[in-house]
Amino acid sequence: MPLVKIFARVGMTKPIPLATLQSKLCAIWSTKPETTKLILSRVEDWTSDSFDEDCYIDIRAYGKAERTREFVLDGMTQVQKAFAEENLVANVRLAFMYVIVSKPR
Repeated sequence: MPLVKIFARVGMTKPIPLATLQSKLCAIWSTKPETTKLILSRVEDWTSDSFDEDCYIDIRAYGKAERTREFVLDGMTQVQKAFAEENLVANVRLAFMYVIVSKPR
């Protein structure tokens, strides 16, 4: 999972340990720190009609055959647990990108 965007409110006082979370996410997704980038953005506010989270997590990754639905759903649960271990409630969203390559004729 190469890109993990973490959004948190400006006024939130809980620490967000990026290096620790990066290690945990690398273990979950079997990736390396060199290819797993975490970016923290502080925002003024967001709508919270249905989920009262500390962090909104947006994960972008390339779709691969081994990333089955079950694998991904389990990974998302593990990501939420990794944040919970750091006393953070995370709302996780994952989007796969598929690259279509066509060979010139």
